[in-house]
Amino acid sequence: MSNAYIVGWGHTPFGKLDKLDLEQMIRDAVQPALDSAGLEPKDIDGIFVGHFNAGFVGQDFTASLPAVAMPEFRHTPAVRAENACATGSAAIWAALDAMAAGRMKRTLVIGMEKMNELSTPQVAATLIKCSYVKEEGTDPAGFAGIFGGIASKYFERFGDQSDALAAISAKNHSNGMHNPYAHMRRDFGFDFCRTPSEKNPFVSGPLKRSDCSLVSDGAAALVLSNEPLRGAKVAPVRWRSRTHVNDFLPMSRRDPTRFEGAALAWQKGLASAQAGLAELSFVETHDCFTIAEMLEYEAMGLAPHGQGARVILDGVTRKDGKLPVNPSGGLKSKGHPIGATGVSQHVMAAMQLSGTAGGMQVPNASVGAVFNMGGSAVASYLSILESA
Repeated sequence: MSNAYIVGWGHTPFGKLDKLDLEQMIRDAVQPALDSAGLEPKDIDGIFVGHFNAGFVGQDFTASLPAVAMPEFRHTPAVRAENACATGSAAIWAALDAMAAGRMKRTLVIGMEKMNELSTPQVAATLIKCSYVKEEGTDPAGFAGIFGGIASKYFERFGDQSDALAAISAKNHSNGMHNPYAHMRRDFGFDFCRTPSEKNPFVSGPLKRSDCSLVSDGAAALVLSNEPLRGAKVAPVRWRSRTHVNDFLPMSRRDPTRFEGAALAWQKGLASAQAGLAELSFVETHDCFTIAEMLEYEAMGLAPHGQGARVILDGVTRKDGKLPVNPSGGLKSKGHPIGATGVSQHVMAAMQLSGTAGGMQVPNASVGAVFNMGGSAVASYLSILESA
């Protein structure tokens, strides 16, 4: 594929950021990204904003906000992308496409979301819009209800997988202890995640609170370039392949126990990168719910359909396992501000591949993958990245 490099990045803490508006979140993510790339705003040819919104905040037309936050961007072209929970990756793809077309040489991608201005029921009502509303929009549990239904059907077909889901949750919370940007830096342990309790009640179907990602505010930013930059303060990271595959939106038209679009994205992405799973040092994957991570094990080819549980129970995806998955803590610990997630995942991967991930670092990481999905594996994005 054409040359495309990550040459700088920035990341706010994720959490309940009551005192920060979107403009401040943009500044807090973008300035470190520019600094690490050794660039100034005038060096950026275009800005691509990933922001789901859908009513989380009253301000729309948010592609205009980078110039409000940083006046130096006043005349810089800017556009907003939205693709449900894969909004951040959609913005990255738009930037890469502009660069591949020769229109731009250096771009800035910003992923952001502010979710906590709404009450919990309002958040659920907003997120359920990522389902096929005609058939699924009345679920009282919101999107947790969609994935609770997926888990229920999987359990009915393949048996109780609660041990595996608890192990995934415990793994990601343990990993998140080392992520300075994580919303919840707390190691709950397997027993807490496995046992229903007042603090860990069932939310939908077999999914407990510990199986669900957090309602988070936050932003992340990437500087992309068609060549490495001499003045950059971080080592560049290069795409080996990038893939986007879609699937049916209505769950009624799919087997809910399979992420078939995700599996196709993995097949195409690995083939394009001329790589196998054995070559990957780590994966940052979209664990909006623990059942999602388990189904993604099967989609990426770590286990046959119906046997994803053995991947985590055998320790394959732990940080010291054969293929560490979500060494950042994933969405489960780091948080899931919808529009920021895909950008954040790429920041985490770039940190790994540049050897700057601190306590999250996977030793000798040289090739990694990022999987980000919109909805219930409706829009599947896969990046295979390597140290340049």
